[in-house]
Amino acid sequence: MLIKTFGAAVQGIDALLITIEVNSTRGCMFYLVGLPDSAIKESHQRIISALQVCGLKMPTANIVINMAPADIRKEGAAYDLPLAIGILASNDMLLPDKLTTHLIMGELSLDGSIHPIKGALPIAIKARELGFEGLIIPKENAREAAVVNNLNVYGVSHISEVIDFFNDKQKLEPVELNTRDEFYKSQETFDFDFSDVKGQESVKRALEVAASGGHNIIMIGAPGSGKSMMAKRLPSILPPLSLPESLETTKIHSVSGQLHRNSSLISKRPFRDPHHTISQVALVGGGSFPQPGEVSLAHNGVLFLDELPEFNRPVLEVLRQPLEDRRITISRVKYTVNYPASFMMVASMNPCPCGYYNHPTRNCVCSPGQVQKYLNRVSGPLMDRIDIQIEIVPVPFEKMAEQKAGEPSTNIRQRVINARHIQEERFKDHPGIHCNAQMTSKLLNQYAQPDENGLKLLKNAMERLNLSARAYDRILKVARTIADLEDCQQVQSMHIGEAINYRSLDRDSWAG
Repeated sequence: MLIKTFGAAVQGIDALLITIEVNSTRGCMFYLVGLPDSAIKESHQRIISALQVCGLKMPTANIVINMAPADIRKEGAAYDLPLAIGILASNDMLLPDKLTTHLIMGELSLDGSIHPIKGALPIAIKARELGFEGLIIPKENAREAAVVNNLNVYGVSHISEVIDFFNDKQKLEPVELNTRDEFYKSQETFDFDFSDVKGQESVKRALEVAASGGHNIIMIGAPGSGKSMMAKRLPSILPPLSLPESLETTKIHSVSGQLHRNSSLISKRPFRDPHHTISQVALVGGGSFPQPGEVSLAHNGVLFLDELPEFNRPVLEVLRQPLEDRRITISRVKYTVNYPASFMMVASMNPCPCGYYNHPTRNCVCSPGQVQKYLNRVSGPLMDRIDIQIEIVPVPFEKMAEQKAGEPSTNIRQRVINARHIQEERFKDHPGIHCNAQMTSKLLNQYAQPDENGLKLLKNAMERLNLSARAYDRILKVARTIADLEDCQQVQSMHIGEAINYRSLDRDSWAG
């Protein structure tokens, strides 16, 4: 008897329907075709054991299983459940009535229990898109998939529940979530707050400007000056995730297996801080079976690179393309996958090998050549993609001993949100442009041209400070954001002046 069940394969961050055709005839052989990997081929033994625990025997028959489309490689043990259900139905041990209206995925244990899978959210989205009535997946993935409306999501923990459901012996209750209320409620709580930061007002201001315009930022300062501490607090002042942003971010984390069990939509912007020993593949994604890298896991959030010069040079260079295109493309012989990678890059570094160049109280033991060599570990093209460069001075004792709390993140966040609203209105007719950091040269000429005094100040700064040509556009973008924070239509000289101060490393005299 020929029976069809339905599963899904994840490619990139989207799912593809997989039709599992099971034909059972007289004989005693088992064939599994359709480009399955080793994990799928081993499902035969897991299915036999799981059925025995349920008091059932593996049918003695000639069983041929085809996983279509046959030219796409299938990976992982998540196909155990649809394979088992198809085998039972093809041997009249299960009623086939509901098979065509339900998509099934799950990994079987030897005792019949069902383990969680990767990519439940994109699978649920695909099931709704194709008009399936219900989705049967492991219980731990049910809340994740239940955010998709107009689809009954059933969370199961044992194969016996699925067998009884298809045989009309047990009724499964779909998971119901009040997704929006949960989502908005959890957006307001953060583990780190800027009220904990003593002093460093200029750095907090630079981070506020960076958050308002989506600008990449690098902090240069001595060890212990607070670079990492402030970077960790940056997500608390970024605008809250919208539902479409959250859905896309959750899909990426679902595909990579980064979601916690029984979790729903991601409600806070991601903060990823990979160690400097990370490889190129781990940073941008890829591998034999492509997976999202750190740049994609930081999508709609922050990628923090601590001690930037300590990263391998080739690893840093692969960041140039995703920083420009805001997506990463991974090509293989038979297919290509695209992962979104729109993130804010926040980097920190010491000014020299010993860490105390320009320190107000400690002497640097490095020669000018050593300082320059250390800074040159970060290439010019990469620095070209960083809008704000801020130098950090350690906090004096008097500031650290103060009992007064700093300005809380909620106040800063509100100013950032107001500035972002101005930018959304400005760029509503420009698809793909959402903030000032993404402006093209044409948009700069249209929206970021300074007044006469501002233009004179910029020209004077370019000449006197020997600023590089690449600093020109960056200064205008940052100045536009500063003007938005003050709700000014025109970029003025004071906005240009503040933006010039955020180009420390571009000064020809810096570090000799």
